[in-house]
This record gives sequence, C-alpha cells and structure tokens, in this order.
Amino acid sequence: MDEQAEAAAGRPLDRRAELSEFLRSRRARLKPEDVGLAVFGRHRRVPGLRREELAQLAGVSVAYYTRLEQGNGRNVSGEVLDSIARALRLTDAEHAHLTHLAKPKAHKKKPAARQQQVRTALRHLLDSMEGVPAYVVGRRAEILAWNRTAAALFGDWGQLPPAERNWARLVFLKPEYRELFVDWDQKAIDIVCALRMNAGCYPDDPRLSALVGELSVKSEEFRRLWATHDVKEKNHGVKRFHHPLVGELSLNFESFRLSDDTDQTLVTYHAEPGSSSADSLRLLSSWGTDTPHRAPSAEPWPRS
Repeated sequence: MDEQAEAAAGRPLDRRAELSEFLRSRRARLKPEDVGLAVFGRHRRVPGLRREELAQLAGVSVAYYTRLEQGNGRNVSGEVLDSIARALRLTDAEHAHLTHLAKPKAHKKKPAARQQQVRTALRHLLDSMEGVPAYVVGRRAEILAWNRTAAALFGDWGQLPPAERNWARLVFLKPEYRELFVDWDQKAIDIVCALRMNAGCYPDDPRLSALVGELSVKSEEFRRLWATHDVKEKNHGVKRFHHPLVGELSLNFESFRLSDDTDQTLVTYHAEPGSSSADSLRLLSSWGTDTPHRAPSAEPWPRS
C-alpha cells in the first residue's frame, strides 16, 4: 500500500459527507420533465433538479432539505426520508442506503467488536454441494469460505493470504479476473455498489475504509465507480465466464443472505440443464475433486 492508501487506512468514512454527496448525485440525475415539473427558460445553472424543486416534490421546506443535503440528518423523521426517497425516485436499495446514512443504527457503530466466522455446519454444507460452485462472502467483499467447485471455477483462494481473499481486490487488482469475467465492467459495478451499501451501514469500520482507500489509490476504475455513489443489491442473475481450461460458460447465480448473520451471504452458481455450460461445469467439478481441498478454516480469519 502506498503513502496515500496508508493515510486512508483506518480513517472512518465521513457519514455527513456521504449523505450530502449521495443526495446531490441522486438529485443531479433527475430532470424537471422526469417528475412532471414545467421548465421555464433554456439555461439552468445546475444539472438535474434544483433544491427548491426537490423540496417542493417532497413536501418539505427548502431550508429543511438544504440542511439535510448538507449532511445534517439529525432528528430527521422516517416519514420525511420516505417523501424524499419518493421524490428522488430511489430504488429500494437506495432508499435503505439513504436511511442508513441519515439515521445510523447505534448497534452498527462498532463493527470491530465482532469477528466474521462461518459456522461449521455451513462449511459442511458447502463441501456437500458437489458440482455447484458456492462460497460465503462477508460484508467487505471478503471470501470467507468456499467449496472445491468454486476453487475450480474461480481459482484456488486457499493459495492466497487471507487479506487477499476479497472480491474487490481480486477484480480490480488481479488481471486474470478481468479475463475470467466476460462482463467484467458489470462485475466491477456490482462490487462497488455492494461496498457502498456496506459503507452506509458501517461508516465507522476502519477495515472497510482502508479497503476503499487502497483501491481508490491503486485503481482508477474503482475510483471512478466509487464517485458515482450508486448502490444496489443483486441477488440473482447470469454471469458469463471465459475459463482458461473449459472456455465459455454461462452460469446462473443466486445469493442468500444468512438469517442469523446478515453480514454473510451464500452465493451459488448453476448451469442450465443440458447446456454446454453444464457439460463444462461437470468437467471442472471432476478436476476440482482431484485437487487438494484447502479449507479456509485451516487459517484463522483476521478480526473484523
């Protein structure tokens, strides 16, 4: 990590600045005609809606909304946030992000007090899912546990130091992952959006702040995507791969947030039955059973 990243390491994200920049970015993407407002004159000094236009749509005073957009979310009610979210046409994920930034939950202020550990029974479940690439990811995009088929598809993460078992570091800093994902740009966007969501929930997390600082210094693409303030949750979809051994694969993925620890998500991949991708995945799975199983539990995961 260079000097700039070291300076950012451990520094908490500024929640007020995050709130301010998020609201400005959402307001800037809307045009008056998008929300049924009449436009008078051809020249507008600001992109998107003006503050007074947004306040009118949300049914609050301009002064009140201005204070909120300046990062002062103290004592703002849930009803007002709901009105602003509707006026800004926020998605469910964006609405949740706004709420986390404006009204942080007290019990989420000390993430360093707990350690991310994968239950033994869940590790056994991963091992039993033969032919299905599966892994558990944590709140900072850490890869906490995985099975043999996931190692055959994505590479043997057991060969990496624990700190490097992180989707953000792999996608933005490892060239081989740029080759693996056919839609690398979309994968990069998904990761940054997920990190933004987690940053809203845990603005005081020094390890998350250090990760953002490191990637902002080392990757221009990460820095550009982070500046968009986009957030979303993608729980299912299709990913296309160009695997160095079996070539092209198209796999469906499903994500399941754990009910007993919502900071952990189980992600699985499967191919359409009878497809060429299913044949390729079976081939990869057979190779995976021939390789030593490097259990992530063999090495203690660093404390959160």
